[in-house]
Order: sequence, then structure tokens, then C-alpha cells
Amino acid sequence: MCQVSTGSQQKKQMPLYKDKNLLIIYTVSLITFLVLASVPPAFPKIIQALKVPPQKVGLLISVFSLPSLVLGPVVGVMADRVGRKKILVPSLVLFGIAGTACAFARDFNLLLLFLFLQGIGGASLYSLTIALISDLYSGVRRTTAIGYNTSIITASMAIYSIIGGALAVMGWYYPFLLSLAAIPVALLVWFGLKYPEPRVEKPLKVNLLNASKSLKNTQLLRLFMVSMAQFVLIYGAIRTYLPLLIAYSFKSSSLIIGLILATLPVATSITASQVGRLAMRFPETTLIRASFAFYALALFSVPCVSNIWLLLIPTVMFGIGFGLCSPIVLTLVASRASKEYLATVISVNGAFCNLGRIIGPLLMGVVLSIGGISGVFYAGAGIAIATLVILKYF
Repeated sequence: MCQVSTGSQQKKQMPLYKDKNLLIIYTVSLITFLVLASVPPAFPKIIQALKVPPQKVGLLISVFSLPSLVLGPVVGVMADRVGRKKILVPSLVLFGIAGTACAFARDFNLLLLFLFLQGIGGASLYSLTIALISDLYSGVRRTTAIGYNTSIITASMAIYSIIGGALAVMGWYYPFLLSLAAIPVALLVWFGLKYPEPRVEKPLKVNLLNASKSLKNTQLLRLFMVSMAQFVLIYGAIRTYLPLLIAYSFKSSSLIIGLILATLPVATSITASQVGRLAMRFPETTLIRASFAFYALALFSVPCVSNIWLLLIPTVMFGIGFGLCSPIVLTLVASRASKEYLATVISVNGAFCNLGRIIGPLLMGVVLSIGGISGVFYAGAGIAIATLVILKYF
């Protein structure tokens, strides 16, 4: 089993940025949200080119996320049994191949099929990067490493949003070609990632039972629900329907959509990089509550904006909230899971995140049909406020 140093031993360890294994893990993180960041700026063009009703464009996110809901916990169990690399490498390869195939689809249903296959490849990526980091570190170093991981993911999302928006100007299908980057990353993981992996030797049935037990742990279940709520908001309102508001209300191009969406992960990245320090000054639950207050204010203000560049204010506010909440929740989940079932429990949390990504676009599509584009953001603010009230009893 991997040995993790704690206490005085951690002080003697090399700086995080010099750990070769951690740097390789971070390259996987760069792939994790590639599709979810680069493709939304192309949504208005996909609607036009493939003749998709606006309320159905959210299916692109929901279908991509669906495999993670079902496979996430199972993949976590398998990763605990056979090792992280043996799951991670083929997942990256499938992600790259299926994602590239999306660029050649000219039918919406075929595009959904390829996205579903790519979602199978992406089902393990996020959870396994967190499991790998948690294998290597504990305590404050784990919180800091996860915070950096969140920063890297969100920084890459900012870059992908801009690149995706620029590519979509030439054609809606070009952003999907970015998925090819997963292939060299798979090779890097296979040949470069070297550390003793924890293995679980108990029967698969026992492992799945432990995954189900996590749902009976009240503290873990509450954290899972927090994860789901924030992903409902970011992928239901921000990632799916903010691009449509920018395109239709402000008559702006895919590049402008990408630039505005990029400010959210930039704010998240900066905030997440400081989470380790903030966690030493404030209780984790206080930081989680603060994040949902940011979500509510950001979403409520979107319909009130009359100048397109003023949309930067709510996107930055939302990004600050996500930068606070995401690494704290992941750290708390990891700290409440036993070492031998770490990937399993983190994968269950990932399944709830993906449930939020599935429910969010579908729910907001219904809201769009009833209350228009403004109703989407008011509904999102309502969900944030409701979650904030519930968190009083956290």
C-alpha cells in the first residue's frame, strides 16, 4: 500500500510542484473537463446547424455525463482492486477517440451517441485524479494539492472556453478535435506514473457494499448532495444557457461567449489556490455556505445585466463560489473515507456531481420552456438559496 507521510515527515517532503507523479496527475486533470468547457460556446451554432430546439441543447451535457452516473462508482471499485493506471489509461484513449468522432457527426442523434461513448471514457477521470492525490498526501498537504488540482482544472477550462469559442467561429465541430489531446496523456500516464498503488483484495461484492454504505453515512451523504447542487447550477444555468443568453440577447459571437465563460474558471482557479490558507482560518462548513451565497447573488443578477461586459461580474462571483466549495467538499469526502475504499467513495461523490450535470440542463430546459431565459437564472438562484437554508443544519 502507498505510504503517506504525515506530521513532521510532510515538512521534509519535496514541494508539491516538484513531485513528478503529481505533475502527471495534473495533466490528466487538464483533460477532465475539456469537453464541458470547449463545447458550450458552440451551442448556438449547433442549434442552428443541426436544427436543435434550444431547450434540447442541454442534452449534450446530460448525455456526456450519464455514463459517469452509472459507471463512476463501479470504476472506483475496480480502481481500488486492480489499480488506478489500469483504469485510467484505457479511459483516456476512449475519451480521445470518441471525442474526435464527434467532430465528424452531422446529425444530432449521432453526435449524442459519440458523446455518450466519450462520457464512458471520461467517467473515471475526475474521481481517479482525486483518489491519486489522496493516495499520495494527507492533511493540509492533501487539501493544498486538491486546491491546486481545482486551480489547474479551472484554469484549463478558461483556456478551453476561449479556444472553443474561437474554433466555433470557423465551425461548430472544431472544438471536439481538442479531445485528441487525451491520447498522448494516456501514454504519459502509462509510462511515467510510478508509485505503489493501494489494492483491495476483498471480493467485488464487498467493495460494492462499501460503496452503498457511504450513502448511509449522514455526513458523506450531505457532502454528496452539496456536490450535486452546485453542479446543477453550473451546468444547468451557466454552462448551458448563459451562452444562449449571450448569443440571442446580446447578438454576440462564439468567441465572445468563450471569453465571458472563461472568467468563471479564472476566478475559481485563483480562489481554489487559496483554499488551503482559508481552511486554516475558517471552518469548512462556513466556506461551503459562503459559496452558495455567491451562487445565489451571481445567478439572480444575470437577468438584470443590460451591458454584455457587466456579465463578467456574476461569472466572477460564481467562480469564487465554486473555488471555495469544490476543493473543500472533496477534502471532507476524502477525510471521511477509509484508505482502502478511497477511490470508491470519491467515485460515489463523482456520481452525484454527474447527477447534477444531468439534472441541471434538463431541469433548466423545462424552466426555459415555461419562464424564458431569465427564468433559468432566477430558478438557479432559488436552488442556491434553498441549499443555503438547508446548510444551516449541515
